[in-house]
Formats: sequence, structure tokens, C-alpha cells
Amino acid sequence: MTDIEAEFVHIAGLRAYLARPLGGATGGMLLLPMITGIDAQVREYAHDIAGTGVTALVWDPWHGPSADDSSREELVELMRDLDDEKCLAEMATLLDHAFGELRLEKVGVIGWCLGGRLALILGARDTRVANVVAYHPSIAVPPAPNHTIDAVEQAGHVAAPVMVLHAGADTIMRAETFANLQATLQQRETGATITHVYPGAEHGFSSRDRHGNPVNADAYAVSWPQALSFIGETVKS
Repeated sequence: MTDIEAEFVHIAGLRAYLARPLGGATGGMLLLPMITGIDAQVREYAHDIAGTGVTALVWDPWHGPSADDSSREELVELMRDLDDEKCLAEMATLLDHAFGELRLEKVGVIGWCLGGRLALILGARDTRVANVVAYHPSIAVPPAPNHTIDAVEQAGHVAAPVMVLHAGADTIMRAETFANLQATLQQRETGATITHVYPGAEHGFSSRDRHGNPVNADAYAVSWPQALSFIGETVKS
């Protein structure tokens, strides 16, 4: 693993977390957390990515709070107030910083749960994105009231390679929705589509909080090295 440096940073008024290889990198990933925000586990994801030689810049959906210091009930309330367009604008600001001040040449996006859904939308909206990795994305039918953008429809407009890691026992993105997402991605004219299905794994299987169930722990153990490999192949020059 590459030696890294990591710290919380402020970019155009936005709080973020930056982990990068010592000596710099040409490739990067924008990380979109789950409901936990930038907690210890999400920082660990960033460190893992940076350790492979790829800069990791983490968006903060809650502008401060995280599972490190806030209850799940508090974070659920914050999640209900998220606005799709405002989130995308903040992510665009972080991408500007990645290509500008950080001097990255290729930048992809990876998200978990709520971040997985937003990663697909961002990949459709911003042509600068070099890849999209969506871990058990939270795409419900019917959608939450504040989910004003159709992530499945938007996925068809992603030009970059996409990897989706689906929990077979997901109770948020159910099998029919996953099938629609997969069909939409496979009908694209550009961009490879890689889909993983982990039978019996639950929504959020990447979270340590769910690893008491061996199926979830095994799914994460198999999926994460492959996600890291995909990231390296698509953003490293």
C-alpha cells in the first residue's frame, strides 16, 4: 500500500475529507457517503483508495455531523431534507477542485446507499466523470418525496464505465428495480457495464455494522478488492 496523507478540508465553503498518496496522483475519486456521513468507516474507504495510488475526496452531505457524533435518528432527519439539485451542485464544486487545485487528470465517483444513487445521477449529469461505482444504491419505488430525479432513467445517460454492486436481499432497491437499472445500463452505446449480485446480502452490506451477518461480511470481502481494481483501471493514467 502507498503511504498517504489525510485531513478534513474546506473547499468553496464546503467541508470535505481528502486522502491522497504522498507524492501526489493523477487519478482521483469523489466519494459520496451513506447516511453515516464522513464517519470513521467512510474515512477508511478513502484511505483504502488513496493507498492504491488514487486521490480520494469525500463529499459531506451533512456539513459536519456524522455517525461518529450523531444518532441515526438525527441523520435520518437530515437525509429527508436532502435536495438532489443542491447535492449535485456541491459535487460539481468538488469536481472543479479535483481537476483544478488538485490537478487530477481523471476523476470517477463512488457512492454507498444514498450516495450510490447520487453517483449514478452525477455520472449522467457531468461528462467529466471517468467511472461510476454504486454500492447497493438506495433506489426505491415509489421514490422518497425529495428524490426528484429518476436515477434509473438517468443511468442510461452515463457515458463512463459503471460498476453496480447489488445486495440480493436488498429491501430498498428491489429485484425488479435492479433489473430495470441493469437493462438501462446495458442499453447504453458507450461505457462498460459491470454488475455484481450478492445473494442473501442485505442493503448496506459494506457497513461494518452489518457484518455480524456473515453473508454481508463475505459480500464486502469479495466486492471491495474488485471495486478498488476497477477504480484503478479507470482513473490511473
